[in-house]
Amino acid sequence: MFTHVMIGSNDLDRSRKFYDATFKALGGNAGEADARGRLIYVHEGSRLMITKPIDGKPATAANGGTIGILATSPEKVSAWHVAGTENGGTPIETPPSQRPNGSFVAYLRDPDGNKLSARTRPSQ
Repeated sequence: MFTHVMIGSNDLDRSRKFYDATFKALGGNAGEADARGRLIYVHEGSRLMITKPIDGKPATAANGGTIGILATSPEKVSAWHVAGTENGGTPIETPPSQRPNGSFVAYLRDPDGNKLSARTRPSQ
């Protein structure tokens, strides 16, 4: 349904450090900058893009919004959480844990305050 998710950042170098580390922890690659300077992360058919707002105003985090990132194992969720906290992210909600539906989940805020979740697919 979605082609990509785009979020704003006030410091693309700081964002690159955080997102490069967290995507590598999931088995992905470091991001690449496009001609406009936006950071682009491609992983398992999905794209996450980070940009300075085009209106020139400061980037702000969505209140109530969460970006969910699929991980292939609980170990990768945990590695993502560690990489994020070691590279400017803030742990939030509960520690990485298994949910009643069988998915393993962790939450972080990126350096700009965007709320992220890495999770495995629920049990069938």
